[in-house]
Amino acid sequence: MRSERRIAGVAFRDRIGTPLVGDAPKVLLLGSGELGREIAIEAMRLGAEVIAADRYANAPAMHVAHRHRVVPMTDPAALRALVRREDPDVIVPEIEQIATDELVRLEAEGWTVIPGAESTRTTMDRERLRRLASEKAHVRTSRFAFVESASAARIAARDLGLPCVFKSMMSSSGHGMTVVRDLGAVDAAYREASEHGRVANPRVMLEEFLPFDHEVTMLTLRHFNPEGRVVTTVFDPVGHARPSTLYHESWQPQAFPPDVRRSLEATASAVTDELGGVGMFGVECFVQGGTTYFSEVSPRPHDTGLVTLASQWNSEFALHARAILGLPYTGPEPTVPAAAHVILGSTAGWAPSFGGLSKALASSGVRVFLFGKPESYPDRRLGVAVARGRTVEEARTFAETAAHAVEEAIETRSPATSSATSS
Repeated sequence: MRSERRIAGVAFRDRIGTPLVGDAPKVLLLGSGELGREIAIEAMRLGAEVIAADRYANAPAMHVAHRHRVVPMTDPAALRALVRREDPDVIVPEIEQIATDELVRLEAEGWTVIPGAESTRTTMDRERLRRLASEKAHVRTSRFAFVESASAARIAARDLGLPCVFKSMMSSSGHGMTVVRDLGAVDAAYREASEHGRVANPRVMLEEFLPFDHEVTMLTLRHFNPEGRVVTTVFDPVGHARPSTLYHESWQPQAFPPDVRRSLEATASAVTDELGGVGMFGVECFVQGGTTYFSEVSPRPHDTGLVTLASQWNSEFALHARAILGLPYTGPEPTVPAAAHVILGSTAGWAPSFGGLSKALASSGVRVFLFGKPESYPDRRLGVAVARGRTVEEARTFAETAAHAVEEAIETRSPATSSATSS
């Protein structure tokens, strides 16, 4: 029996049909990278019918979905045609390069976007998001400014003080981000932010550089409970490190004093409740001393949350699938000390193959996930090693050792002429 209790188009349910031949809910993934692949697997485990879409062929989620489509998702007409063709129950954005204004129009016509079209547009636009956080959710942020030229950026950098951080308006995993330590670097940082985000945009964000002690992700789930009410669950903090600006490793749990932990949970809840809808959010925060600052949020499972493939009984992907299908969850569950470490490409080439697996898998509690991306280039994320340990520190060592063993043995064919690329 299906309940009519709904939020943002998602209904609470306790029954699911059969995919392809029955009335299973259809999930349309907009973006089919490694995060989308795990979402697809978990949604299919729960009986959903999954369609994986991306701008290039042979993306990771396409390997496992019921159907796949290659579509330029920044093209509003192409995006609308895809939705009409597939007639999904839920539309699940997994990347930033999407015509979000078209998602808003589609939602107004009755389609269901996760966690909501306006929330998706807000989280993919740093200006909208920062204003929502500071003016509506009333959480603490660093000082910031928005500019549209290199000359305005120099003025803003002086006002904020150096060092400061330049960020693209739309990006993830550190793309388009530069830490500027002297005014002579402003022009290059402005070009990087305006040209190398997910979408080129002359408007960029400058942010006060915080000498933080910790950078953490608060995985936050908005979901139905067994009684059909929407509630918010915040999980143990995920610590992570970025030797450059890109995600490199993460671990869970990151320990904090009780007052800091409560502040992090309150920040995550305030922002996600303001955004609304259902599903997993990755709320990024800084901790400086005993003070918590909101940074940004992803309206879907987060790359740092790959650690939950080892640390939690229900990974962030399993929880996201459960929430967007309207199925109940009671949590959180205990966290096992665990870590994740990315496996990166070092050279440009086609059809990478991976060696070193005997060494990588030699330790008990280690798993290796190879994403199946068709093309390699320097620093492209091709896989991840996850590990459990008696402590977080032990797990980090296991995961790093395994990842490096695979990295050292990656081989590729001649560079492809294909234009297939992804994050």
